[in-house]
Amino acid sequence: MVVVVLTACPVGLRGDLTRWLLEIASGVFVGHVTARVRDRLWERITGQIRTGKAIMVYSARNEQHLGFKVHRSDWNPVDCEGLALMEKPADGGDGRSAGGGNRYRRTGWSNASKYRRAAKFRRSRSD
Repeated sequence: MVVVVLTACPVGLRGDLTRWLLEIASGVFVGHVTARVRDRLWERITGQIRTGKAIMVYSARNEQHLGFKVHRSDWNPVDCEGLALMEKPADGGDGRSAGGGNRYRRTGWSNASKYRRAAKFRRSRSD
């Protein structure tokens, strides 16, 4: 099984991929091809994509049963103790941090937690 996601790619490349894979959404291709065809498709993709981005996820014989190939993407595959993970970029360029993007996150106890603690304190004092 192969899944290819293309962003900002030439129309000719999308048409070329439809010979081997099905386009289920704009820029998303799926199919079942051999490893040789998959590698040749990846060579074609990286050769023709110009300034666009490409991600390929495919079946592999490993613990996760899948592998990644990435071309010009902000997200990078990283090996973490034998598992392939996608590393999120540290800063998305729009001022949001990698930790959720909320610069105005409040710190401290939530209001619900404060009410529970106050109720617990009142019960212990009334005893």
